[in-house]
Amino acid sequence: MLAKRLENLASLLLPWLAGPAMVAALYLIFLVVPTERDQGIVQRIFYVHVPSAWTAFLGFFVVCGASLLYLWRGSPVFDRIARASAEVGMVFCTLVLLTGPIWARPIWGAWWTWDPRLTMTIILWTIYASYLLLRAFGGGEDQISRYAAVLGIVGAIDIPLIVVSVRLWRGMHPAVMMSRDPQGGLRDPFMRVTLLVAALAFLLVYAWLLVVRLRTLRVADEVAELSRERDLVVS
Repeated sequence: MLAKRLENLASLLLPWLAGPAMVAALYLIFLVVPTERDQGIVQRIFYVHVPSAWTAFLGFFVVCGASLLYLWRGSPVFDRIARASAEVGMVFCTLVLLTGPIWARPIWGAWWTWDPRLTMTIILWTIYASYLLLRAFGGGEDQISRYAAVLGIVGAIDIPLIVVSVRLWRGMHPAVMMSRDPQGGLRDPFMRVTLLVAALAFLLVYAWLLVVRLRTLRVADEVAELSRERDLVVS
């Protein structure tokens, strides 16, 4: 009962928090933040690309944590959290892979290069796409949920590799955005503020979508349980 009340409260509050935060982020991105000196106006996609990556990583770390708890405790609540977070995380990971080439084309002269960080990111996307395919077509058995949980845990191992890939394999992708060098990184304070506001907006959207998806999964499980009980009574 308490969990449902918290779910209802979050469903009411999060849209009112996420909406204004996203409007504020868009206002800062398009009307306030200065144009980057070297890359020009295309650099503004950075304020969507980077928060999307951070949010995707958060979503997949939640999948990993919830999957560990599911394997330990066997509670369907943790299984639902893992599945919902994987679906929402994939939305943001896909956004990363869409905005990256748009940014790369005028800067690198190519839509895609097999840069280490890009390669590791597409591997991450593939792992969790496989996770969702397993959940969608593997059936509702507990064994499938456990296989998916293992896959969700293994997939999260790729995230630290993405973070350190530029330094390990010396790729072209920027290693540090918020540089301490006054001649590099986010030089203007409004750039830092815009990045943080955009990150907060994306975090709130993630939380909102997660709560909505958790509710639909819970209702689906309740309907399936009622159907099983009806079949037992009929038989």
